[in-house]
Amino acid sequence: MSDFDPEQFEDKYANYFPELQRAYKQAFETMNDRYDSELIHAIDQRILSESEPFYEESAEQRSADDSSAQSAREHDGGFRIELPENPTERLSGVLTADDEKVEAILDRYVDEIESELRSVFGLDG
Repeated sequence: MSDFDPEQFEDKYANYFPELQRAYKQAFETMNDRYDSELIHAIDQRILSESEPFYEESAEQRSADDSSAQSAREHDGGFRIELPENPTERLSGVLTADDEKVEAILDRYVDEIESELRSVFGLDG
């Protein structure tokens, strides 16, 4: 685990690449053990390979750090994963699965990545 600095995370690939790889790999392994591996591999390769992790401080954290908190957007803070546009469409023609199932598993997968990021950076509690 490395010391986490939200400002350093803005340049995440230069500053935290090994940690990002570890979190994504651990999430993949967890999901691959629990769900259909063909679907997990497709989600990983077609959707998550183009996802982008972000870290956002909570409004409380920002207001403690910055007196201009009026522009602070209400957010729980923490990690979030931004997916590419139309993620389920990226799987059409690759495998047969209904959109509801894909969306449910993708949501679970994103939750798992966010959890692993918190764990890797020591922010899980």
